[in-house]
Amino acid sequence: MVLPVDPAPGFGGLLLGAIIAQHLGGVSDDYVPDIHRLINEIEAGRRIVQPRLRHRFQLDRHGLSHSSHRLVGDGDDLSFDFATTGTDLAQVLGAVYAVERLAIEHRRLITPVIQKAARWRGPIGPSMIAYLAGSQTTTLEALADPSGWAMQLLGFDLGGDRPSTRDVTKAFRSKMRGVHPDHGGETIDAAKAMSDLAEARRILS
Repeated sequence: MVLPVDPAPGFGGLLLGAIIAQHLGGVSDDYVPDIHRLINEIEAGRRIVQPRLRHRFQLDRHGLSHSSHRLVGDGDDLSFDFATTGTDLAQVLGAVYAVERLAIEHRRLITPVIQKAARWRGPIGPSMIAYLAGSQTTTLEALADPSGWAMQLLGFDLGGDRPSTRDVTKAFRSKMRGVHPDHGGETIDAAKAMSDLAEARRILS
C-alpha cells in the first residue's frame, strides 16, 4: 500500500498497472467486462458496489493470505518483484481496489494507466513501463520528477522559471549537436542520448 503517484502515474501507478498486466491474462473472459466496469466506476468517483465476482476486497486482512508486490530500482533499471499468493483474479481486484483508496484527484490520473495496463499484451519490462508512463525514457529520475529531469538534461536552472518553448527548442538543438555522432558525440550512447533529449523537449514543451 506504499503507492507514490505524484507526478502521475508515479511508481505506485506503474506497480499497480504491472500487477494488472501480469495477471489479467489468467482471469476468465467472463469477468473481464466487470473489471473494466469497476475501473470506470472508480474513475468517476462513484461509491463502489461489490461486483458479481467471487473475490471481495477486505481492509481487515488478519488471517488472510496476502501478496507483496514491489517495483525495484537498481541504478536506472526498474523491475518488478511479484510475490503472488492466490488467484489471478484476486491480484487484479487487489490492484483495482488499491486505486479506489487513493485520493480522488490521484484516482482520476491513475485509472487511465490501469486501463492501459489491461490492454497490454507484451512482456512485463521496460517497454511496458514506457507505455504506461507515456514516456520514451524509463530512468528512475525521469519517472520520479519528469520536469526536473528535463530541466536538468537541457541545462536549465532547477530553481529558475520554467523556460519558454523557444528557449527549450534552442537548448535542445544545442545539446543535440553535442551528442550527435556527426558532431563528435559518442556513437555507442548517441541513440539513448538523443532519445532522452527529445523526451525532455516533449516534457517541457
